[in-house]
Amino acid sequence: MRVSVIGCGHLGIPHAAAMAELGHEVIGVDVDQAKIDRLNAGECPIYEIGLPELLARHTASGRLRFTTDIREAADFAELHFIGVGTPIDADGRSYDTAQVYGAIRQLAPHLDRPCTIVGKSTVTVGTTSQVTALAQRLAPAGEAVDVVWNPEFLREGHAVQDTLRPDRLIAGVTTAEGEKTIRAVYAPILDAGVPLFVTDPQTAELAKGAANTFLGLKISYINAVADMCEAAGGDVSQIVEILGIDPRIGSGGMKPGIGYGGGCLPKDIRAFTASARQLGADQAATLLRAAEKINETRTDVAMDLITRALGDRPLEGSRATVWGAAFKPGTNDVRESPALALAHALQQAGCTVAVHDPQAVATAMARNPELEYTDNLAVSLDGADLVVLATEWPEYGQADPGALVDRPANPLLVDCRTTIDPEPWRAAGWTVHQLGRPGK
Repeated sequence: MRVSVIGCGHLGIPHAAAMAELGHEVIGVDVDQAKIDRLNAGECPIYEIGLPELLARHTASGRLRFTTDIREAADFAELHFIGVGTPIDADGRSYDTAQVYGAIRQLAPHLDRPCTIVGKSTVTVGTTSQVTALAQRLAPAGEAVDVVWNPEFLREGHAVQDTLRPDRLIAGVTTAEGEKTIRAVYAPILDAGVPLFVTDPQTAELAKGAANTFLGLKISYINAVADMCEAAGGDVSQIVEILGIDPRIGSGGMKPGIGYGGGCLPKDIRAFTASARQLGADQAATLLRAAEKINETRTDVAMDLITRALGDRPLEGSRATVWGAAFKPGTNDVRESPALALAHALQQAGCTVAVHDPQAVATAMARNPELEYTDNLAVSLDGADLVVLATEWPEYGQADPGALVDRPANPLLVDCRTTIDPEPWRAAGWTVHQLGRPGK
């Protein structure tokens, strides 16, 4: 098929490259000419595992190209994916869907033949019907323009894998033709056995928020248990194993630490909570808001642990090395990063802060230029009074503590992601503190 992908960000770029990998002819559209030039040269402006190779291969073959001209995309494609951003609105509780409606207003006047618009962006329930009405009103093709909502479930750091080998696909449709088109564009994925859930648009819109919110609930729940372990002297890592054995629960997503961040979970949970209130489901909204409040306190919890770990040494005037800037491993995305929030809190408390990250130094520096940065792990420790592990990159767990022990004067590691095995570090002479786990 000939498809367009409108919006070339963390969602659109992997999706465009994956559609080319599936055999489609693809044109990506974005308003940023500099980004378009880089993409057409096969250069990837974001970090995702496997994406640079996929992008380079298909731009070189001619199967994938990019433009700023939305009319070109309208003339070229029979299916148009909408993958623009939907950040949280000024009210802090709902999606700003201006880019979605803006894309429709620019695209629809050029749609003069039957086609399908497929929404990928995360939106408030009820958006599909409004987008459909707008598109059909503006398009010369009128009601021959169909709209389907097909929410993405990408994990940043695994976007290529999650697009080509997802665990499920959802299509919110109103016509048989819409379902037929979705089955055609995803045929190789469906042939591989991936289930397709065909629903009404409202169910599809709610499904994305429900999935991310449930994950946020699990993260906040295990962080609340970690706080109880801190108070009682228990071990949260063992509790995760114990709970994970239960098939009704599972350990996936239960990672105690400094909370969730990124471009999806925080805004999706806020918006889903707001939707619950708007729909009159007040008890659901209360439950969801409780999960948000737990997440909002994680920086304070981590600062308390760091203060206790330092003991008699004052936090003010100390030099802290923060390992991690990205909100999670596998990506250079620093949006609502708990790691950067913690680094900023340490600086506000009077620390000199140096940040290391394997991939996100450039994006973090653009967002928090007041901090020091390095991409050399050993150099990051020079002069440090303590090391704070804030993003669970495998590089940190795999580091040789013996080789690093001479860099800080008094090697102290505060693992705020409860992600490393502390015993090799302690054996090498480090003092280790972890959220929700006893011992030093």
